[in-house]
Amino acid sequence: MRVKLAINPLTWTNDDMPELGAETPLETCLAEAKLAGFAGVELGNKFPRTPAALKPILDAHGLALASGWYGSNLLERDVDAEMEAAEPHIALLSALGCTAMVHCEVTSAIHGNKGKPVAERPVLTEAQWDVLLPRLDEMAKRLGDRGLAMAYHHHMGTLIESEAEIDRMMAGTKHVGLLLDTGHLTFAGGDPVRAAKNHAKRVTHFHAKDIRADVMADVKARNLSFLDSVLAGVFTVPGDGCVDYAAVLPHIAAAGYSGWLVVEAEQDPAIAHPLTYARMGHDNLARFAAAAFG
Repeated sequence: MRVKLAINPLTWTNDDMPELGAETPLETCLAEAKLAGFAGVELGNKFPRTPAALKPILDAHGLALASGWYGSNLLERDVDAEMEAAEPHIALLSALGCTAMVHCEVTSAIHGNKGKPVAERPVLTEAQWDVLLPRLDEMAKRLGDRGLAMAYHHHMGTLIESEAEIDRMMAGTKHVGLLLDTGHLTFAGGDPVRAAKNHAKRVTHFHAKDIRADVMADVKARNLSFLDSVLAGVFTVPGDGCVDYAAVLPHIAAAGYSGWLVVEAEQDPAIAHPLTYARMGHDNLARFAAAAFG
C-alpha cells in the first residue's frame, strides 16, 4: 500500500489545552503509537525541536516523523519575514525526511480561546483575501523549492474554515497544497467527500478526524468554544463517527495520493483511553485505506 499511517499525539496530550494529558510522558505517547500499529507520528508539544535530539528518540521507537503544525501570520508580515520565522521548523521537518508541512494562518484565530464561541471566529475581508492568497502561494512555492509541500490545514476557529473558503483558497493559488481534515470540514458544515473529489490532486496531507454527530449538534446548539467542544467529545477516531471514509479516500487514491494518513482526534484522555482509541483508529483507518488504495 502506497500510503502510510501515522497518529498525532493529541490522542495522549493536547497542544491547545496542555493540562489534558500533562502527566503523560513523550515515551508513553511514542511507545503506544507503535504498539497500536502506526508507522509515524506528527509533532506535539512534548517533542524536542532539534533534529539531533528528536531523531534518536523516534528511531528508538521505529517511528518516522510525518509532519508538524506551523501557524503563520501572513496577514501581518511578508513572506520573507514568515520564512525566517519558520526556518527552525522547516529545518527540523526537512532533516527528519518530511515531505509536507502542516500550515495554518492563525492571525486573529480563536481556536485556542476557551471563552470564545467557535461561531464567532474571524472572517476574511476582501482586502485580506487579496493580501493572504498571494503570500500563501509564494510561501508554498518557496517551501516546494525546499522539498516540502505546503499542506494547508483548514481549521475551526481560523480564517479559512468553511468549504467555500477552501474552494476560494484553492482557486486563488497554484502552489498551495491542501491538508484535507475530514473532522474539521464536517464540523464547519462542509462535505469531505465533495472536497476530496474537487481537490484530490492538490491534497498533500490527510487528517482522519471523525465527528460524533450528536455531540456536534449539541455543541453548536450551545454555541460552545472550540476547546469546550473538544472536551464535550465532538471528535473521535476514524470509524467511530459519522464521516464516510469509504467514500472520501477513493477520490484521493484515484488522484495518486501517496503520503500519510494521520489519525488526529483530540479527546480528553481521562475519558477516552489513549491506547484503546489509538488502536481503534489505526485498525479502522487501515481497513478503509486497504479498500481505497489496495
